[in-house]
Amino acid sequence: MAIEKVRSHLAKWHVEHKIQELEESSATVELAAQALGCEPERIAKSLSFLVNDGAVLIVAAGDAKIDNAKYKAMFGTKAKMLSKDDVETMIGHDIGGVCPFGVNEGVAIYLDESLRRFTTVFPACGSSNSAIEVTISELETYAPYKEWIDVCKGWNE
Repeated sequence: MAIEKVRSHLAKWHVEHKIQELEESSATVELAAQALGCEPERIAKSLSFLVNDGAVLIVAAGDAKIDNAKYKAMFGTKAKMLSKDDVETMIGHDIGGVCPFGVNEGVAIYLDESLRRFTTVFPACGSSNSAIEVTISELETYAPYKEWIDVCKGWNE
């Protein structure tokens, strides 16, 4: 199970016990915010895209939306989300539990600037009813990300 991959990944920092397994679904930003009792914008959603036949994961704030012009400037191609069937195969987690921890080899992970305004955020942990609260510094430590990018809109308007 993907949550076990995440648990194993986070064990490197001895924080696997901080994973919250919820009674209710946290598969969407709205459901996760409800289940965790936080603002939707503090949900760190992981968006899966196809770039040059490879998987790219962009972790962004719950209220952020991909800005197509910024995305194209960054990646040199139009934003094309992975199909439901490709997400689990290419990323290693199924839709609703996609996160930047314990992903398949070769997945390029980016953190979007929309997250920097928070002290803590809540990414999923590999299942549609899990999350972990992390500081931005912890997110940088636990997620094997390439760089911070600015490809979203709607959060700073």
